[in-house]
Amino acid sequence: MTRARRELVDLSATSYYHCINRCVRRAYLCGEDHFSGKNYEHRKTWIVDRLAELAPVFAIDVCAYAIMSNHYHLVLRIDQKKAKDWSENDIIDRWQLSFKLPVLVERYRQQKTCCAENLVAQHIIEQWRERLMDLSWYMRVLNEHLARKANEEDNCKGRFWEGRYKSQALLDDAAILTCMSYVDLNPIRAGMADTPESSDFTSIQQRITQWQDTSAESKEQPARTAVPLMPLVEASKDQHMHAIGYTASDYLELVDWAGRFTRQEKRGAIPDSVPPILHRLALDPEIFIEHMQGKQHQLTLPNALGRIEKIRAYAQQLGVIFIKGYKQSQILYR
Repeated sequence: MTRARRELVDLSATSYYHCINRCVRRAYLCGEDHFSGKNYEHRKTWIVDRLAELAPVFAIDVCAYAIMSNHYHLVLRIDQKKAKDWSENDIIDRWQLSFKLPVLVERYRQQKTCCAENLVAQHIIEQWRERLMDLSWYMRVLNEHLARKANEEDNCKGRFWEGRYKSQALLDDAAILTCMSYVDLNPIRAGMADTPESSDFTSIQQRITQWQDTSAESKEQPARTAVPLMPLVEASKDQHMHAIGYTASDYLELVDWAGRFTRQEKRGAIPDSVPPILHRLALDPEIFIEHMQGKQHQLTLPNALGRIEKIRAYAQQLGVIFIKGYKQSQILYR
């Protein structure tokens, strides 16, 4: 039976989540629709633009993204501490970037309210604080905007997304690394690109573009909107509270290596030149490549990914005996 979202998102267990949403009937409503003959590729830019717009609003960081023709993937990190440190004015300023402020809150900010009104305004602001670090609210604001815009373009009503988004808890660094790589390699696995740098509308392409020295010729070209991405940790630093826990060079090397074996024509034996990051995280190279192929996601998405002890602890926190993802994690994290 489907579990309520509030029962699957537990910030005491992890701040990282993998989210997926699909178009209704899995139609290619964000790409080349072969059935209708229409091209909706421009809608991928809408999603990128919206992710960039939400960055200064929510206390949620984008670690990785991939926008496909009939679905999209996000790896998100919820920064609970950041949201709790915001002042009331910070929250009001962020909220009004996406929503209209009630008259009461406007008057409260101008210090024109009485004691009773102050209590009501403060309660509303605290509600906003919770929503600005809430995964469901983030996905709602993202998806509703895109659905309305697409329906307006098509001059129609009804669902654009097939249902509520699916989420997967990422319980440790190995799970975060695996999921980010899986997301970034989506276009390669689907045969839409041959290399990470040619994978349009992905975070790996954006990271590579940002790492490269910008030439004089590229400066003259109009730049595509960049999604503010959570940075990778610098090689000289051990702490990564505000950065993903591996270096840019490690991650790029891993994605490039995995991408060579993800494509159909490149499958084969795992070479000796396995990126050392896999050994450090105790990930089995051959199983890692099988995971990148996406076979395990064709039927269902595990509720959580991580080492076995992390899965058991997460299930205990949720108050359940069994949780989807145990068998997959057991195979992947040997």
